[in-house]
Amino acid sequence: MAKSMAQTVEEYIEDLPEYRREPIEEIRELILDNIPEGYEETISWGMISYEIPLEKYPDTYNNQPLNYIGLAAQENHNSLYLMSVYQDEELQDWLEEEFEKAGKKMDMGRSCIRFNMVTDLPLEAISTIIGKHTPDEFIEAYEEIRK
Repeated sequence: MAKSMAQTVEEYIEDLPEYRREPIEEIRELILDNIPEGYEETISWGMISYEIPLEKYPDTYNNQPLNYIGLAAQENHNSLYLMSVYQDEELQDWLEEEFEKAGKKMDMGRSCIRFNMVTDLPLEAISTIIGKHTPDEFIEAYEEIRK
């Protein structure tokens, strides 16, 4: 799927082909079940985004809300963007170990994990990462790497 023009999360999901819709819906539920309070679910950057609103934290490098997690259906795979992993080398190492322990192959770019099916992911580890940072903790980590 090319960059979505959907205005709402519901439109985004509705526009997906069935084979992409199911895993996106499942990972969205995992996110919603585990994300700390204070993040806002929106459509941003053409994908489902979980971010800190500008009203809470306006001091971003690009004047856009601070993105914590992104979820997208791409043409050949799905992508789960975990910005906390991108910012923290120890957390990335831990996630790599969790993939290995689960017997799963980690296909990760700079901040995105590519997957086709939910079974491609170590869901317990993903849940842990999703719930790891409150918005205030994520802002603190973001500010630390921006120094």
